[in-house]
Amino acid sequence: MLVLKHMLLVLSLVPLALSYPFFPPTCYTKVLNMARQLTQMAAVLKRDPETSYCMSHMPELYLDVHNACVMQKMRTYMDLVEGLRKRRCAYTREVRKLWTTMRQLFIIMSERCHGDLVFTVSDCALLER
Repeated sequence: MLVLKHMLLVLSLVPLALSYPFFPPTCYTKVLNMARQLTQMAAVLKRDPETSYCMSHMPELYLDVHNACVMQKMRTYMDLVEGLRKRRCAYTREVRKLWTTMRQLFIIMSERCHGDLVFTVSDCALLER
């Protein structure tokens, strides 16, 4: 009887444990995911026929959140995207989304996650792949 009670307890707790996220999202994981998303978004915009004509002169975007130069790189890239307003592609939804997401990441890294992030590298040439 005791074994049956323990078995029922285990069987009732297993689905509960499996449905609960073991690792809650942290500021660090949010920053990592956003940096990957931005790198992919910029690459897609350079290949997209609708935006490739005005994004072709833009440098490749590679964001390494462990590099201390990443903030300067993001600021420079945001200024370049903001400078695209003279061309038609600056008004596409995808280009605006790239700029908005990068601005959000910049704010998160500089204000909200300031103490959580550790820059292990300070080499700006690594970001210029």
